[in-house]
Amino acid sequence: MDSMTALFFYSLGTVREKDLILNLRKEIMMENRALKQLDCLIERYPVLAEQREQIGAAYEIIKEGYEKGGKLLVAGNGGSAADAEHIVGEMMKSFVLERPMNDVFSAKLREVDPELGEILAKNLQGALPTIALDGHIALSTAYMNDCEPLLCFAQQVNGYGREGDVFLGISTSGNSKNVLYAATVAKAKGMKVIGMTGKKDSKLSCMADVCIQAPETETFKIQELHLPIYHALCLMVEEYFFGTDE
Repeated sequence: MDSMTALFFYSLGTVREKDLILNLRKEIMMENRALKQLDCLIERYPVLAEQREQIGAAYEIIKEGYEKGGKLLVAGNGGSAADAEHIVGEMMKSFVLERPMNDVFSAKLREVDPELGEILAKNLQGALPTIALDGHIALSTAYMNDCEPLLCFAQQVNGYGREGDVFLGISTSGNSKNVLYAATVAKAKGMKVIGMTGKKDSKLSCMADVCIQAPETETFKIQELHLPIYHALCLMVEEYFFGTDE
C-alpha cells in the first residue's frame, strides 16, 4: 500500500483504523528513506551495484530481527574484528540521527530518581542491541585455554543467541573456521545468518541466508568495501527505527 492509498482509507476509517493507517504510512516513509541510503551507497560505489539485492536483503533481516526484539551478534578476525566493533559503535548509539529517549521511559527514569533520572532522560540515546564477539577478553582467553580455541565465537553465540537474533559473520575469505563454527551454532538456534565476504564463493556464502560478496579478491581491497557496506546498513536501520516523518 502506497502513502496515497493509505490516506484514502484513512479518510474512511474508524479512530483505531486511522491510527493503524497512520502507523503504516510512517512505516512506508521510513522504509523509503532507508532504501534511499542504499541508492546513495551504489552512487558512491558503483562497483557494489551487483550486490544491491544482497545488501537490501541483509537490511531486511536485521530490521526484522530488531522489530521482533532480537539482537545482532557480529564476529570477525583481525581487521574484520575491528569492523565488528565499529558496527557496534554505530548501532548502540546515535550514528547520524538523534535518538532521544521516548517519553514513557524518560518518565520512569525520573520516577526512580528525579535528579539522576533527569540527566539520564536528557542524555541516553536509543540503542539497537549489538554485540561484537571479539571483545570479551577474559571469556575468550579462558575458553581458548581450557577448551577448543576455534570455538570461541561459537560458545558466545551459544550463550547469547536466541531464535530471532541475527549473526553477522565477517570473513574476507569466507572460510574462517571460527566464524563458520559460530554460524553453524546460529543456524541451529534458529537465528538468521548474514555473511560479509570477498568475491569468491566460500563455505560462509553457502551457509548464510544472505551473503554480501565485496567484488574484490585481495584482503585489504575487500575490507575497503566492507566499511561502506556496513555503514550503509547501519544508516538504513537507523533511518527506519529513528527517522522522523518530517
